[in-house]
Amino acid sequence: MMDHKMKRAGWTVTSRETVFENPWLELNSYEGIRPDGKPGTYGVMSPKGYAILILPLFEDGTIMLVGQPRFALDNYSWEIPEGGSLKSDPPLDGAKRELKEETGLTAAYWQEILQAEVSNSLTDEVAFGYLATGLVEGEPEPEGTEIIETRRLHFLDALEWVMSGKIRDLSSVAMILKAHYMASNGRIDGPLAAAMLTRE
Repeated sequence: MMDHKMKRAGWTVTSRETVFENPWLELNSYEGIRPDGKPGTYGVMSPKGYAILILPLFEDGTIMLVGQPRFALDNYSWEIPEGGSLKSDPPLDGAKRELKEETGLTAAYWQEILQAEVSNSLTDEVAFGYLATGLVEGEPEPEGTEIIETRRLHFLDALEWVMSGKIRDLSSVAMILKAHYMASNGRIDGPLAAAMLTRE
Protein backbone atom coordinates (compact mmCIF):
# COMPACT_ATOMS: atom_id res chain seq x y z
CA MET A 1 0.00 0.00 0.00
CA MET A 2 0.99 3.64 -0.49
CA ASP A 3 0.20 6.67 1.62
CA HIS A 4 0.58 9.20 -1.22
CA LYS A 5 0.11 9.49 -4.95
CA MET A 6 3.05 8.79 -7.26
CA LYS A 7 3.61 9.66 -10.91
CA ARG A 8 4.92 6.77 -13.02
CA ALA A 9 5.09 6.65 -16.84
CA GLY A 10 2.10 8.97 -17.22
CA TRP A 11 0.07 7.17 -14.54
CA THR A 12 -0.98 8.60 -11.19
CA VAL A 13 -0.45 5.64 -8.89
CA THR A 14 -2.58 5.61 -5.74
CA SER A 15 -1.75 2.18 -4.30
CA ARG A 16 0.51 -0.81 -4.69
CA GLU A 17 -0.08 -4.32 -3.39
CA THR A 18 2.23 -7.33 -3.50
CA VAL A 19 -0.12 -10.11 -4.61
CA PHE A 20 2.51 -12.86 -4.81
CA GLU A 21 6.03 -13.33 -3.50
CA ASN A 22 8.59 -16.13 -3.33
CA PRO A 23 12.38 -16.14 -2.80
CA TRP A 24 12.99 -15.10 -6.42
CA LEU A 25 10.33 -12.55 -7.36
CA GLU A 26 7.37 -10.35 -6.42
CA LEU A 27 4.22 -9.68 -8.41
CA ASN A 28 2.93 -6.16 -7.64
CA SER A 29 -0.44 -4.70 -8.59
CA TYR A 30 -0.67 -0.92 -9.00
CA GLU A 31 -3.99 0.96 -8.87
CA GLY A 32 -4.35 4.47 -10.19
CA ILE A 33 -5.33 6.77 -13.01
CA ARG A 34 -4.14 5.88 -16.52
CA PRO A 35 -2.66 8.47 -18.91
CA ASP A 36 -6.10 8.83 -20.55
CA GLY A 37 -7.65 9.84 -17.20
CA LYS A 38 -9.51 6.58 -16.58
CA PRO A 39 -8.97 4.32 -13.57
CA GLY A 40 -6.71 1.34 -14.18
CA THR A 41 -4.62 -1.50 -12.80
CA TYR A 42 -1.06 -2.36 -13.83
CA GLY A 43 0.83 -5.50 -12.89
CA VAL A 44 4.62 -5.68 -12.68
CA MET A 45 6.75 -8.76 -12.07
CA SER A 46 9.83 -7.77 -10.06
CA PRO A 47 12.65 -10.31 -9.80
CA LYS A 48 14.81 -9.98 -6.71
CA GLY A 49 17.94 -10.25 -8.80
CA TYR A 50 19.51 -9.31 -12.09
CA ALA A 51 19.43 -11.47 -15.21
CA ILE A 52 22.95 -12.64 -16.02
CA LEU A 53 24.04 -13.59 -19.56
CA ILE A 54 27.39 -15.09 -20.59
CA LEU A 55 28.81 -15.73 -24.06
CA PRO A 56 31.78 -18.11 -23.53
CA LEU A 57 34.13 -17.66 -26.50
CA PHE A 58 37.09 -19.95 -27.18
CA GLU A 59 40.24 -18.91 -29.08
CA ASP A 60 39.23 -21.03 -32.09
CA GLY A 61 36.01 -19.04 -32.58
CA THR A 62 33.73 -21.62 -31.00
CA ILE A 63 31.28 -20.89 -28.20
CA MET A 64 29.55 -23.02 -25.60
CA LEU A 65 25.75 -23.30 -25.61
CA VAL A 66 23.54 -25.04 -23.09
CA GLY A 67 20.36 -26.94 -23.84
CA GLN A 68 17.66 -27.46 -21.27
CA PRO A 69 13.91 -27.92 -20.86
CA ARG A 70 12.15 -24.72 -19.81
CA PHE A 71 9.18 -24.95 -17.45
CA ALA A 72 7.19 -21.85 -18.45
CA LEU A 73 6.71 -22.79 -22.12
CA ASP A 74 7.27 -26.54 -21.58
CA ASN A 75 9.80 -26.60 -24.42
CA TYR A 76 13.47 -27.34 -25.01
CA SER A 77 15.75 -24.36 -25.42
CA TRP A 78 19.27 -23.89 -26.76
CA GLU A 79 20.78 -20.77 -25.26
CA ILE A 80 23.92 -19.20 -23.88
CA PRO A 81 24.65 -19.81 -20.19
CA GLU A 82 22.42 -17.52 -18.16
CA GLY A 83 20.82 -17.18 -14.77
CA GLY A 84 20.27 -14.71 -11.98
CA SER A 85 22.27 -12.82 -9.38
CA LEU A 86 21.02 -11.12 -6.25
CA LYS A 87 21.07 -7.33 -6.44
CA SER A 88 23.24 -7.30 -3.32
CA ASP A 89 26.05 -8.97 -5.32
CA PRO A 90 28.03 -7.52 -8.23
CA PRO A 91 26.59 -8.89 -11.50
CA LEU A 92 30.04 -10.12 -12.57
CA ASP A 93 30.21 -12.40 -9.52
CA GLY A 94 26.92 -13.93 -10.61
CA ALA A 95 28.23 -14.38 -14.15
CA LYS A 96 31.28 -16.28 -12.94
CA ARG A 97 29.11 -18.52 -10.78
CA GLU A 98 26.55 -19.24 -13.52
CA LEU A 99 29.23 -20.07 -16.10
CA LYS A 100 30.84 -22.58 -13.74
CA GLU A 101 27.53 -24.11 -12.68
CA GLU A 102 26.11 -24.63 -16.17
CA THR A 103 29.23 -25.46 -18.21
CA GLY A 104 32.13 -26.15 -15.85
CA LEU A 105 34.06 -23.33 -17.55
CA THR A 106 36.08 -20.63 -15.84
CA ALA A 107 37.27 -17.52 -17.69
CA ALA A 108 40.38 -15.40 -17.31
CA TYR A 109 38.87 -12.36 -19.01
CA TRP A 110 35.44 -10.76 -18.75
CA GLN A 111 33.95 -7.90 -20.75
CA GLU A 112 30.51 -6.45 -20.18
CA ILE A 113 28.97 -6.07 -23.65
CA LEU A 114 25.28 -5.61 -22.92
CA GLN A 115 22.82 -4.10 -20.49
CA ALA A 116 19.20 -4.67 -21.43
CA GLU A 117 15.62 -4.40 -20.19
CA VAL A 118 14.21 -7.89 -20.45
CA SER A 119 10.51 -7.19 -21.16
CA ASN A 120 9.82 -3.66 -19.98
CA SER A 121 6.04 -3.71 -20.28
CA LEU A 122 5.75 -6.63 -17.85
CA THR A 123 8.83 -6.65 -15.64
CA ASP A 124 11.47 -4.32 -14.21
CA GLU A 125 14.16 -7.00 -14.66
CA VAL A 126 17.51 -5.75 -15.98
CA ALA A 127 20.06 -8.00 -17.69
CA PHE A 128 23.85 -7.79 -17.70
CA GLY A 129 25.68 -9.61 -20.50
CA TYR A 130 29.34 -10.61 -20.51
CA LEU A 131 31.80 -11.92 -23.07
CA ALA A 132 33.96 -14.54 -21.32
CA THR A 133 37.35 -15.48 -22.84
CA GLY A 134 40.51 -17.24 -21.74
CA LEU A 135 38.41 -20.29 -20.97
CA VAL A 136 39.46 -23.33 -18.94
CA GLU A 137 37.26 -26.42 -18.93
CA GLY A 138 36.07 -28.21 -15.79
CA GLU A 139 33.09 -30.07 -14.40
CA PRO A 140 29.64 -28.41 -14.39
CA GLU A 141 27.85 -27.93 -11.07
CA PRO A 142 24.15 -27.64 -12.04
CA GLU A 143 21.46 -26.83 -9.51
CA GLY A 144 18.89 -29.47 -8.63
CA THR A 145 16.28 -27.78 -10.83
CA GLU A 146 18.46 -27.93 -13.95
CA ILE A 147 18.79 -30.67 -16.59
CA ILE A 148 21.55 -29.30 -18.80
CA GLU A 149 23.53 -30.51 -21.79
CA THR A 150 26.31 -28.49 -23.37
CA ARG A 151 27.31 -28.12 -27.01
CA ARG A 152 30.38 -26.42 -28.40
CA LEU A 153 30.00 -25.04 -31.90
CA HIS A 154 31.46 -22.36 -34.11
CA PHE A 155 30.19 -18.83 -33.56
CA LEU A 156 28.90 -18.62 -37.14
CA ASP A 157 26.88 -21.80 -36.62
CA ALA A 158 25.34 -20.25 -33.50
CA LEU A 159 24.54 -17.15 -35.55
CA GLU A 160 22.80 -19.37 -38.11
CA TRP A 161 20.83 -20.99 -35.27
CA VAL A 162 19.66 -17.50 -34.30
CA MET A 163 18.64 -16.60 -37.84
CA SER A 164 16.85 -19.93 -38.41
CA GLY A 165 14.94 -19.75 -35.11
CA LYS A 166 16.66 -22.73 -33.52
CA ILE A 167 17.82 -20.33 -30.80
CA ARG A 168 14.70 -18.47 -29.65
CA ASP A 169 15.71 -17.26 -26.20
CA LEU A 170 15.79 -13.48 -26.67
CA SER A 171 18.72 -12.90 -24.32
CA SER A 172 20.81 -15.36 -26.32
CA VAL A 173 19.71 -13.78 -29.60
CA ALA A 174 20.72 -10.31 -28.36
CA MET A 175 24.11 -11.46 -27.07
CA ILE A 176 25.04 -13.37 -30.21
CA LEU A 177 23.99 -10.51 -32.49
CA LYS A 178 25.87 -7.99 -30.33
CA ALA A 179 29.02 -10.12 -30.41
CA HIS A 180 28.73 -10.45 -34.21
CA TYR A 181 28.46 -6.67 -34.54
CA MET A 182 31.48 -6.17 -32.26
CA ALA A 183 33.60 -8.72 -34.12
CA SER A 184 32.65 -7.19 -37.49
CA ASN A 185 33.49 -3.66 -36.35
CA GLY A 186 36.83 -4.01 -34.62
CA ARG A 187 35.47 -4.12 -31.07
CA ILE A 188 36.84 -7.58 -30.29
CA ASP A 189 40.56 -8.44 -30.39
CA GLY A 190 41.65 -9.00 -34.01
CA PRO A 191 42.70 -12.69 -33.93
CA LEU A 192 39.68 -13.62 -31.82
CA ALA A 193 37.31 -11.71 -34.11
CA ALA A 194 38.87 -13.38 -37.15
CA ALA A 195 38.35 -16.81 -35.59
CA MET A 196 34.71 -15.94 -34.87
CA LEU A 197 34.01 -14.80 -38.41
CA THR A 198 35.92 -17.48 -40.35
CA ARG A 199 35.36 -21.22 -40.29
CA GLU A 200 38.47 -23.35 -40.75
